[in-house]
Amino acid sequence: MAEMTLAPTQAQPAQGEWTYEDYLNLPDDGQRYEIIEGVLYMTNAPGFDHQFTAFEIARQMANFVLEHKLGRVLTAPFEIHLSEDTRPVQPDVFFIKTEKLPISGAKYFEGAPDIVVEVLSPSSIRTDQYIKFSAYEQAGVSEYWIANPKTRSVEVFILSGGEYALLGQFTEDEVIESTALPGLQMTTSALFNPQ
Repeated sequence: MAEMTLAPTQAQPAQGEWTYEDYLNLPDDGQRYEIIEGVLYMTNAPGFDHQFTAFEIARQMANFVLEHKLGRVLTAPFEIHLSEDTRPVQPDVFFIKTEKLPISGAKYFEGAPDIVVEVLSPSSIRTDQYIKFSAYEQAGVSEYWIANPKTRSVEVFILSGGEYALLGQFTEDEVIESTALPGLQMTTSALFNPQ
């Protein structure tokens, strides 16, 4: 996800000063917009490899979650409001436990999902690995997955003492581990486009 490079005008706030109300006034132009610490970020539609991986993770995670009646798995576009100045973010995939689910008809989820998954694209590496990493950590997201179609790997970070610790980097036919979803069985290679 690239940082928006619009020059500030009277109608557009300076970077670092964007609010949710400003977000609501953005055009519906097919871009995905997010505000993190008052900075506006935008991205174009993702490519095939990205979507393949996001769908496979969501499908396999959702099957497990539904089978065990643990909550719901959703995908972007859907707004997550992490804090007053970090809203909305729109993770590629996220899991929310049953007891935290929003009411029917909700337009967004307020708080920290239990798992957030971001799939890297060439334009989103810095945002996903640093900016969103920090935002999810500060908001208390229990588990953060970064899937990389280029290296065909998934890094899983767990919140420990208020900071993310690497649970594991999974490649090839390794089974991904999760502390938020114990017993989940996902083979890493199955999450990426076989080409």
